[in-house]
Amino acid sequence: MLLYSNSYNLLMYLHLGTVVPCIFLGAYLLFFRKGNSLHKVLGKIYMTLMMITAIVSLFLPALVGPQLLNHFGWIHLFSFLTLYSIPTALIAIKKGNVRKHKIKMIMLYVGAIMIAGGFTLVPGRYLHGVFFG
Repeated sequence: MLLYSNSYNLLMYLHLGTVVPCIFLGAYLLFFRKGNSLHKVLGKIYMTLMMITAIVSLFLPALVGPQLLNHFGWIHLFSFLTLYSIPTALIAIKKGNVRKHKIKMIMLYVGAIMIAGGFTLVPGRYLHGVFFG
């Protein structure tokens, strides 16, 4: 396994610490009652954690696959998806556009949690080493 620098490790663990709760929060928000005060509070927590996750991930260099500017990889596209989706979903719900908000949140969960999360299990990535040795 690669030895990472202290700053890389700090960023990686911050990224993991903010995204792991989003796996569960996002699933809850998608599958349970919408519009109540619990949904609103958990939604704010979810959106905040996802924004932190996306920002932190932009400082983590791609260590697997091709790179752009000797830093960004394909997986960083999901960071930009998040940085776009959260504000536009928030604006949509503030304007009362529930349908647009719902679509953005589903796309965010599928893209940034499920697909990007799946890519973290690729050989050479940290989580692949954690789960598969």
